[in-house]
Amino acid sequence: MNTAAAIKKPEKKKRDSRLFGVLQRVGRAFMLPIALLPIAGLLLGIGSSLTNEAMLETYNLTAILGPGTVANSILTVLSNVGSIIFNNLPIIFAMGVALGMAESEKGTATLSAAIAFFVMHETISTLLSITGRLESGELLEGSIANVVGITSLEMGVFGGIIVGLGVAALHNRFYKIKLPTVISFFGGTRFIPIISTVVYTGVGVLMFFIWPYIQQAIFALGNLVLNSGYIGTLVYGFIERILIPFGLHHVFYLPFWQTGLGGSAVIDGALIYGAQNIFFAELASPNTEVFSVAATRFMSGKFPLMIFGLPGAALAMYTCARPEKKKVAGGLLLSAALTAMLTGITEPLEFTFLFVAPVLYVFHSLLAGLSYMLMHLLNVGVGMTFSGGLIDLTLFGILQGTAKTNWLMIPLVGVIYFAAYYTLFRVMIKRFDYLTPGREADTEETKLYTRADVEERKRGGQRIGKPATAGAYDMAEVAKEPELSDAAVGLESTSSLILRGLGGKDNITNLDACATRLRVTVKDPGLVTDSLLKMSGAAGVIRRGDGIQVVYGPQVSVIKSELEDHMNEI
Repeated sequence: MNTAAAIKKPEKKKRDSRLFGVLQRVGRAFMLPIALLPIAGLLLGIGSSLTNEAMLETYNLTAILGPGTVANSILTVLSNVGSIIFNNLPIIFAMGVALGMAESEKGTATLSAAIAFFVMHETISTLLSITGRLESGELLEGSIANVVGITSLEMGVFGGIIVGLGVAALHNRFYKIKLPTVISFFGGTRFIPIISTVVYTGVGVLMFFIWPYIQQAIFALGNLVLNSGYIGTLVYGFIERILIPFGLHHVFYLPFWQTGLGGSAVIDGALIYGAQNIFFAELASPNTEVFSVAATRFMSGKFPLMIFGLPGAALAMYTCARPEKKKVAGGLLLSAALTAMLTGITEPLEFTFLFVAPVLYVFHSLLAGLSYMLMHLLNVGVGMTFSGGLIDLTLFGILQGTAKTNWLMIPLVGVIYFAAYYTLFRVMIKRFDYLTPGREADTEETKLYTRADVEERKRGGQRIGKPATAGAYDMAEVAKEPELSDAAVGLESTSSLILRGLGGKDNITNLDACATRLRVTVKDPGLVTDSLLKMSGAAGVIRRGDGIQVVYGPQVSVIKSELEDHMNEI
């Protein structure tokens, strides 16, 4: 009995690790289309704000920016360019998810996803016409939409995700298929758009029958969420923040932002689903008088947190630093605080106190949930593209005016949040002697920590103070590695070092990158050499089963491209 239990435990752990790895890959695949949102929101925000006639009259700008002026024409173009991205997010997600999940020959997967998307919706459209369901009135209001020019069921980004994941699965299984000689021309990558067309004709038929019921379930769940009131908003904010260390927050919040789970609204005669879609449709509409708080409740809570709360935590860590280390700690913390305030990118601060004191992160997540609830209570109608920094606040709050957004509540609550974070962090750092930046021993480096450090510590391989700057590595560890010849520290290229560190070209089954790290699937994790990867400039190496993450920072996309070129050359 004990032996069976002992066998089951590692098997369950392996399954959990695989599931977690798949969810991480899905979340990473979402990042490419999500990365479009800031530029789309920027264009739409600037264009719509500065062509809104009510605003122009308020600030006496009609003569300069009013209809008929050159500036108005340019701004209208900007607004429409931003709108076209938001209006076509389903197909963008279809292609982006297929691109992110494909193991190789990613271009083929992306093209096949676009084809499958058209095929699925055209199949649904044809069946709607043949059966007369368009005219029958039996479908829910708003369940029909114009999808890239096709009258089809309103599936939102779920439709795109269904296509992207399915095509990627077909692609990964069949892109090397060998067909009989007579039809061998259609083998390999040429087979992928063919099989995708066949399969998604069938998926279209299936969706025609089952999606209306899924729509009903989504609407019912959405109503449940909306009827949960302020407590539901608090829980949403807490879960969104607590999932960040696991990299699963994109999977959680995206359905609220982009589907009926986040509510619905009629804007200029069109029924719009999804909190972010509602906000940007209202932003583009000249008839909007007040932004929907029912939609922005899923976004506006970030602003007090990013602009005021985390800088308060940074100040607390600075004041708790030892005198001789305050200058170094202050520089690091000031940079991280300004980044959070301006852009809403919070990883340097959040992962620092997650590393040294996880209990602080729990308090941080609770305060995040409370911030969302307070913004909901105070009827703050400020939306966002991707983050909750000053840039988004300016575009979607200040420029829209307090009558539309009630944005003045954000700094009022923010001042309280700054004081609360400062007090809480300072008291707990002093009380429990947490080794936040500037409180380390003289022999240890003053630094901010990253997700890589947190993962390493979970595995027991990371100590506080271990260098994590680009290019840092442990010479004692290098000395133990017989593979590390003089070439490794001489003129060997970065790509060559990375490839050797990953166990060679034949050991790599999938190579991709997110915002800051290479994400690699390998055949044998035992062939991966951390010290070689750190010599190539990596800030850290994270292992989870056969999944390897190598942290390089924002330049990772260039590193990935150079590595792929190097692999193609050998």
